[in-house]
Amino acid sequence: MPENVNATSCNDVSLPRRAALLGGAATALTAPAVFGQPTTNIRCGFWDHWVPAGNDALRRLCAQWGERNRATVGVDFITSVGNQNLLTIAAQAQSRSGHDILSFPAWEPASHARMLVNVDDVMGRLTAKYGAVTPAAEYLGKQDGRWVAIPAVSGTQMKPACVRIDLMQQHAGIDIRAMWPAENRAGPGADTWNWETFAVAAEKCNRAGFAFGLPMGSFTDAVDWVGALFASYGANVMDERGGITVRGNAKLRAAVEMCVRIARQLPNDVWAWDDASNNRALISGRSALVFNPPSAWVSARRDQPAVGAQCWTVPVPSGPEGRFVGYLPYFWGIWNFSRVQGPAKELLEFLSDRASAEVQTNTSAGYDIPPFLSMNDFPVWSNEGPPVGTVFNYPIKAHHNARTSVAFAPAPPAMAVQAYNQALNTKLIARIAQANETVDQALGWLERELNTIRRGG
Repeated sequence: MPENVNATSCNDVSLPRRAALLGGAATALTAPAVFGQPTTNIRCGFWDHWVPAGNDALRRLCAQWGERNRATVGVDFITSVGNQNLLTIAAQAQSRSGHDILSFPAWEPASHARMLVNVDDVMGRLTAKYGAVTPAAEYLGKQDGRWVAIPAVSGTQMKPACVRIDLMQQHAGIDIRAMWPAENRAGPGADTWNWETFAVAAEKCNRAGFAFGLPMGSFTDAVDWVGALFASYGANVMDERGGITVRGNAKLRAAVEMCVRIARQLPNDVWAWDDASNNRALISGRSALVFNPPSAWVSARRDQPAVGAQCWTVPVPSGPEGRFVGYLPYFWGIWNFSRVQGPAKELLEFLSDRASAEVQTNTSAGYDIPPFLSMNDFPVWSNEGPPVGTVFNYPIKAHHNARTSVAFAPAPPAMAVQAYNQALNTKLIARIAQANETVDQALGWLERELNTIRRGG
């Protein structure tokens, strides 16, 4: 976990108590303030980054902006361990007090849309400069036709495949680095990188004792990769209006059958894995492939250099409906009870600028993904190593022909989040692969669960 640095903004007497309560790190970034007020404080609660250096980028950028604008910026870093960030959001929404700017995980902007400031003006200027954001960010951050939060750089991740070069070559006969080189082109065999090829490789690596490290439990890493597979088959379980699309859905059946086939080649305990388990499987040398942002490789590089030097990130396999990669974004939102909404918007626009986004991505060793597709060309992804270029294919490149995926989209977020939090997609697979139900029995269960959500939604 990142270091905690406890300090106090001299103009915010409530900050020490709040920081202690949340277990976050608070940093004072002060200068004489303007904006037409004797003193202007902007209080920010950012996510406490998994990559230890990740917090430093936001700390420096906020200090830089504060100095340029003669403003005071107080920064807390709030951990997601034990869902402290979610508890913070709920507490501040209820009390209508706390930070001005807060980091919101994927589903939270939709849940709190009525209490968040409209940021259409900021997003309009940013998209005019940098083009479109990835559609999955719009699905989560734009509610009832308006942007309620700005897609963040810090903390936003994707989950492509991190492959052991040597094990995949030796046991599956796939030269993954040649297939997906660190260049803006696909190599020989890239057009065959689909779920069928993947399933065959999973079986071969499993027989050799190096099973793919794919979690199948209820945590986000599991829900996201299964969601991406479903999306690549066009296997939606609800439509945009919340209608249930399970019955008679041939695409869903095909996706389920492929996922069950893969699941049977995984370690026996993947049904109980959490979000750290796949990282441990990779770092220990027991696994030939995981779906993960570069944090797993960064840990391997530090703790097991021989393993880290054999890692190569490539796109997720494609399905009949295309290639989709699991996407887990953060957002920056401004509470509507904030008294500094204008300056807060200016700060967030600065943090979203290309130069600021690159600082954040560089500091996190390429972990943080900007929402703007035009920013997927930062040199950090070409230069990180060893091996050099290992995370080149982490962001979506034009030759990937890929799209970001949010599990259970395009259902209305208020319904999709319930299916996501209950991990209905992985539980569906478990009922077949573990409990020996038929596909029809398991799909019947899924339809009943979705009906319960729909009636309550």
